[in-house]
Parts: sequence; structure tokens; C-alpha cells
Amino acid sequence: MSKTIVSRSVFFFLTLFIAVNSFAQVRLPAIFSDNMVLQREADVTVWGWSSPGEKIFISNTWNNNVDSVQATGFAKWNIKIKTPAAGGPYTLTIKGSNTITLQNVMIGEVWVCSGQSNMEWSSVNGLPEMDAELPNSTNPNIRLFHLPKTTAIYPQDNNAGTWKNCDPASLKNFSAVAYFFGKKLQKELNIPIGLINTSWGGTPAEVWTPADAVNNDNELKAAAAKQGINNWWPTVSGATYNAMIYPITSFNIAGAIWYQGESNTGTASSYKKLMTTMIDSWRKAWNKDFPFYYVQIAPFKYGNKNIAALLREAQTQTLSHPKTGMVVITDLVENVKDIHPRQKIGVGERLAAWALADTYNKQGISYKSPVYKNMEVNKNKITVYFNNAADGLILKGADKKATEFYIAGEDKNFLPADVKIEGDHVILSNKQIKNPVAARFSFSNTAIGNIFNKAGLPVDPFRTDNWDVDTGKEE
Repeated sequence: MSKTIVSRSVFFFLTLFIAVNSFAQVRLPAIFSDNMVLQREADVTVWGWSSPGEKIFISNTWNNNVDSVQATGFAKWNIKIKTPAAGGPYTLTIKGSNTITLQNVMIGEVWVCSGQSNMEWSSVNGLPEMDAELPNSTNPNIRLFHLPKTTAIYPQDNNAGTWKNCDPASLKNFSAVAYFFGKKLQKELNIPIGLINTSWGGTPAEVWTPADAVNNDNELKAAAAKQGINNWWPTVSGATYNAMIYPITSFNIAGAIWYQGESNTGTASSYKKLMTTMIDSWRKAWNKDFPFYYVQIAPFKYGNKNIAALLREAQTQTLSHPKTGMVVITDLVENVKDIHPRQKIGVGERLAAWALADTYNKQGISYKSPVYKNMEVNKNKITVYFNNAADGLILKGADKKATEFYIAGEDKNFLPADVKIEGDHVILSNKQIKNPVAARFSFSNTAIGNIFNKAGLPVDPFRTDNWDVDTGKEE
């Protein structure tokens, strides 16, 4: 045999050996990295890839246990391990044909933060509150994971990203709402907080919902078809769910926060069904009935009348879904011609108040806005009662006159109401309406009311009627 043939044979086998061993490397999804936070006192799933049939050993420094699992014929493996009470830092080691050691691992509470631009916006978008926050933002007990914008036709096993300690560099491009939410939780609970930011400006809720869940419902499918095509964000059902939600659904979390809705104002009538479908789909994928807290969209001058009012109404109706909560932010807006309100601290902290009271059972926290309960008609007056206003209602502002209340008679012509506040209810009247039958509050695209409960939370916009609403072009 010639030297040339021998050399080629050796080269071939060396190449094959290197390729096989390279393929056999134990790998982890991006959600597992140094600096990560694992959900406390839980069975958390650790998963990855390796050679088929390979035995994988997982050890940790919080209890020094060594667990093992064998990879399947699909070259995949997963195992559940128990986490202790909050604390750290720890290390987590995964060993097969190679060894991966994850350093600076914390045990605490993990929250997914999702939605469109008002969730996505960060310091780089010109938020004064974030500019002021950055210099003092270093906190090793807050960890940030940011999924890049990605789409997929089918559910994916992995996405990019890495866990980072919270500091001015890592926070600069991170969601302001998510950060202020996490900062409040970390301060009040005094434990590590992990925030997973998976958001994309402009996206309708359909893209965050599994495609089958949308396409198998005629109403949702028809609404999704109205989204059309956009060059700046996806509009195909399931596109971001597949690439930015599904890859992390095996990662144990405490709950989710959500700020979205502006891109669904044109299909408000189906938004409640869409949201509850999305929430249930996420919970099914995580196999966990976790809390889901969301932000009601802010006042903004849209091109068509009342479409935001109808969307807010659908968001309020979504509160009937189990383990949900809604933040009202009509008072956190400075310019109704800007779809991106600059005040994000209040939004994040109101979301945190829901979590602290509702998920973590902290006492003495007022976290629910007053919500319409019922009304009574007595001659020429309407009395409106509210939930979440037991301590009474108050006015804010120099005018000391309640605004944005309207009443109508059978002719459906709404006129401004004179308002009298009595404890937890308001009495509405207008001299021109002798027999009122319906009332509305802040029921328009841009309305900013000035009535609050004593905790300072604004009254949720509402209407008592179910009449057709004018959604024609704004003048």
C-alpha cells in the first residue's frame, strides 16, 4: 500500500473520529448559562442533547446530589432536579463525554416578561426614568435573560441569549417595565429574581399564540387574517410563540407579565378569546397554572374612534379568567399622541403589587383598580358602584371636578354627567336627561379620568351599555 493511500486513510479516520466526538458533545439550550436563576423549591427540568444512549450526570452544590439520565435515541435527554429555598450562588455541573459547569447560579423567582413595544422599550428608546436608573442599577440578585427577535414556522428547541447580572451594561437594552417589576419584587421579597424578556414591538397577540389554537377557531382565524403583512414585525399566528416562547417552556417559572394590545385594536371583539386562548396555551405548554398579570393599554389617539376603548373593555373582561390581574395606567400618560408612555416605573411597580399580593400573599398591599360593579337608576340619576373601592373614591388634580363620566337616555345620546362622589360610588346626572339608562366612564381612545381609590389607583374605564360603538375615522 502506498504512503499516499495510508495517509489518506489515516486522514479519513481522524476526520471521522473528530466529527463523531464533536457531534457527541453534551450541549445545553441557551436558557442554561452562568448567572442564571432557577425557580426555588421546585422540580426544575434540566435538558439538552448528547450522543444517543449516553449517560448524563447532573450535580449541584446546594445539596451535593448527583442525578443521572440516559439520552434517548433522538440524542436528547431531560431530568428533573429539586431546588432549595432561595439563595446562592451555586454551581450546576452536567457531565457526559464532556463537562459543562455553570457558575454563579441563583435560586429564586423567575418571571417571563412579554408583549409588544411598551414591554420591549428600554433605555435606548429615550426613557428618562431608565437614564436616571442606569448608574445605580448594579444588583447581583437581579438576573436578566433577553431572547432576540426570532420567528419560526414550527416550535423550536432553542433560541439564543445568555443570563447576565443586572448592571448598567446589561440593563441598557433590557425592558424597562420588566426591570422595574423585578426590582420591586427583589426589594420586597429579598430573594434573587430572574427576568426573561421575550418581547417584540408591534406584534399582535396572535403571533404569541400557537398557530393551531388560532387556526382551529373560526373567529380567531378570521381576526388574524385582518392583520395583513408588516415589514417590521411578524403577523403570522404562532411565529414568535414557536421561536421565543416554546424554547423556554420546560424552564420552570413563577409567572408571566404582559404588555400588549395596541396592535389588536382593530379586532377588539375577539381579543378576550384570543388572550384567554394564549394564556391557556402557555400554561399547557409549561404544564403549570401560573399567574398572568397584564397592562391595560394607555390612552392614545388612534385613527379610528373608540377602538382602544373596546380593546380596554376586552382586557377588563379577561379578568374573569383564572389567576389573571390587570394594571390600569390611564394616569401614567403625558401625551396621548405618543403610543409609548414614558412613565414605566409606575407600570412595573403596579404589576409587582399584583404579584406581591396575589402570588406571594403579602398583606396590606392595595393593587386592584376600582372596577365597575353595577348601577341603579333613581328618577333622573344613575348611581354607579365599584369593586375595589371600599375605602372610598377621591379626585386628583386642581380642578376637583370628576371628568370623563357620561350618561344617556333611550336615544343613546351621551352627554357629560355632573358627578357626586359618595364613598365607594358615584351619582351621575344631567339636567337635559330626564330618564337616563346608561353610563360611560373614560370610554374613548384618549380619555384620562381623574378619579381614584384612596390607594391612588385609577378607576378602570367602563360602560354599562352594550350598544353599537362608532369606530369610524377620527376627525
